Amino acid sequence: MLEEHLATLIELPGVAPPFSESYALCVRLARTHYENFTLISWLVPWRMRPHLVALYAFCRTVDDVGDEAPGDRDALLDRFEEELHAAYSGPPRHPVLVALKRTIDRFNLPQEPFLKLIEANRIDQRKPRYENFAELLHYCDYSANPVGRLFLMLFGYHDEDLFAFSDATCTALQLVNFWQDVKRDYEMGRIYLPSDEMVRYGVEEVDLAADRADASFKELLRFQVERTQEYFKAGLPLIDRVRGHLKVDIALFSRGGLAILQKIEKSGFDTLRTRPTLNKREKLMLFLVAVWRSL
Repeated sequence: MLEEHLATLIELPGVAPPFSESYALCVRLARTHYENFTLISWLVPWRMRPHLVALYAFCRTVDDVGDEAPGDRDALLDRFEEELHAAYSGPPRHPVLVALKRTIDRFNLPQEPFLKLIEANRIDQRKPRYENFAELLHYCDYSANPVGRLFLMLFGYHDEDLFAFSDATCTALQLVNFWQDVKRDYEMGRIYLPSDEMVRYGVEEVDLAADRADASFKELLRFQVERTQEYFKAGLPLIDRVRGHLKVDIALFSRGGLAILQKIEKSGFDTLRTRPTLNKREKLMLFLVAVWRSL
């Protein structure tokens, strides 16, 4: 599926495909790219699901190009950005943008969050290391926070206070992904652990290469986990500021992220030899708890 999807991106059709065909591609992406937390909750009204599917497909496509596409990824990202501009000024040709355009027009979504998501993947092409946590937060502001803001906008929320809570939650989720995937990211040539903090705890790149989760590495991960927990706590007030199924959705994202952090802790903060994840039963239990607490 990934190869087919990337080929679709690289070879833009001469004529835009019909919406039905474009949306079908987005559905296939949503069904075959599930990660720790799917964007689409079981409780989301049916009328909103096509819009969430289109938003998910955009995010997935940009990430796939930034991480997996062969050839000049910057050029491919530029082309995808041109298609995004076309979605605002004229008819796009890429099927994901054909589907997304209907959502953009229906909810009057601004272009900036989408541009930030594309730029985050450009950053990945040129910045494999982060000197300090401030740099990492800047990256999160491009790679994660726009998704939460767009999600809120789809349901009619445009309050800056709510955006701030959402940013805290989305940043926390992005950080969880970093600490969960230290080994996988290193194999892709990227280290998201801040360099100055690696020095402070006595961790070097050779330790990552050798899967050496010694006491120094574990203390560094403990520090990251505890700081990430604080970001989740900072975002929790958002749950009480939204209505209906969004309470469950946001609670599920937060509780899922916190559950991964707990698994990292239970592993002894060794994510070089194990990748903590949630199984289907654990995800179902989180969902049921989120529903129960929202009632």
